[in-house]
Amino acid sequence: MNAGEIAKIAQIASALEVSGYPKPGNVHRTRDYDDMEFEDFIISAVVIGDIVREACTDVDVENPLLGKYILQAVAETDRWIKNNTNLGIVMMITPIAVAAAISDSFDDIRSNVELLMSNTSVDDACDLYDAINIADAGGMGDQDEYDVAGDNAKQELRDNNQTMYDVLKISAPWDMLAREMTSDMPAVFEIGYPTYHELKETKSKNDACVLTFLTILSQVPDTLISRKYGSDEALKISMMTRDLLNIKDESDFKERLAEFDDYLFKNKYNPGTTADLTAASIFVSYLKSNF
Repeated sequence: MNAGEIAKIAQIASALEVSGYPKPGNVHRTRDYDDMEFEDFIISAVVIGDIVREACTDVDVENPLLGKYILQAVAETDRWIKNNTNLGIVMMITPIAVAAAISDSFDDIRSNVELLMSNTSVDDACDLYDAINIADAGGMGDQDEYDVAGDNAKQELRDNNQTMYDVLKISAPWDMLAREMTSDMPAVFEIGYPTYHELKETKSKNDACVLTFLTILSQVPDTLISRKYGSDEALKISMMTRDLLNIKDESDFKERLAEFDDYLFKNKYNPGTTADLTAASIFVSYLKSNF
């Protein structure tokens, strides 16, 4: 697929995800947070376009420079928005975008994601660490091994020849995005994308986005919540989401959805990982439609 087309779809997917409302527990078009607002995410969706296009141009499959482009996208976002609006989205979309660029058909994308991730380098790992630190986001390496905030973090990566795939694999048990990126993205390709792709045929773009978000959250406990409040709390939120989805065809569903959004907001439960997975799922759906 043409690099420019892929970049446009990445921008569209990022904008559609944040526009979905009321997307429980997250910033959306009718809910701002103290440290970020809806428009921050729209700006973030726009400014990554050039980097995605560059990443998808003249791809070297043996050295796809995924870390470099993740870092560039986060750094460009940081020029415009002084908080972490899209690190997770960029991490998910970049390998999918580059995979689309080298694929002869839509069906090749998922296996090419796996191929590209397996070909990441130590430089990619160092670039990823820089991106995480620019975004001031924890959770990828803030454990005993290869602490992303450590003074010698990148030197340790080089000394131990740890690629981006390697460090994400270490993070996979406690971070859903790392798990997705090192296991051919089952939540995106088996849950999120099929759900959104079917829903957008009969629902509004907004409803398709929100229902996809809820479907992912109901099946995959959010690891941003689990890191902050524990796995039991994350599972509780997923079960509450499942109960909500069971009444999606009832007359009071929208009222109950708004109440759930209020509940998560007031209790500071932010399913941010689910939002990233939703954006990636929308991205894949539009790749499918335009391939």
